[in-house]
Amino acid sequence: MNKKQVELWSPWLLLLSVLVLWQIVCSAFQVSEFIFPSPLRIWSQFWEFKSTIAGHAWRTYWVTMAGFGLAIVVGVLLGFVIGSSRLAYAAVYPLMTAFNALPKAAFVPILVVWFGIGAGPAILTAFLISFFPIMVNIATGLATLEPELEDVLRVLGAKRWDVLVKVGLPRSMPYFYGSLKVAITLAFVGTTVSEMTAANEGIGYLLISAGSAMQMGLAFAGLLVVGAMAMLMYELFSMIEKHTTGWAHRSSQGQ
Repeated sequence: MNKKQVELWSPWLLLLSVLVLWQIVCSAFQVSEFIFPSPLRIWSQFWEFKSTIAGHAWRTYWVTMAGFGLAIVVGVLLGFVIGSSRLAYAAVYPLMTAFNALPKAAFVPILVVWFGIGAGPAILTAFLISFFPIMVNIATGLATLEPELEDVLRVLGAKRWDVLVKVGLPRSMPYFYGSLKVAITLAFVGTTVSEMTAANEGIGYLLISAGSAMQMGLAFAGLLVVGAMAMLMYELFSMIEKHTTGWAHRSSQGQ
């Protein structure tokens, strides 16, 4: 088995090992399913309620992607403004950092008052929790453009706008894709948290319903579905990154 095959199979082997150990511990110590369900119990309830889980998962997915799409637009625009201007960087960046420190779950009751129970608060929560990494990485990519490179381009006749658009933005793409992989996981967290308190659909709502009914296997199945959706989106962005910014990554050939 070569190195590439090892890298391909290692996550799955690790996952299998964790599941086997998990099942052994639950069986050996006879852990109650109401406290910590075994993988077999989780799979049993997942299969039993697969249609219900699928419906809630689809709702969580499209709500998350709506908030995430909004986060990309706002994050890129704000990052471009902050990264292209020293004044904006000095004025806006500290305020955005302070805003990011606020617990986003605290905004959910306010959003419910403004938009009612439903998709609105979940979309906005996903947006609020995920736009900051995108903004920071775009701003960092633009703000750290080497002064020497900018001076050379200016001598060659390039204007400030040309430097930012034709050099700064392409140079920021690795930062951008890195931020997307972080932000998409946060977006799912935001949606799920909002659904737990301000929705009658979605995985978050399913978690609350399953917990109140003491169906912990179903609750864990919902958590695993959210994790699987986040992991798939993460891998999708990784694949796009490799095909569009291969120049920014060290080649694995000859290693």
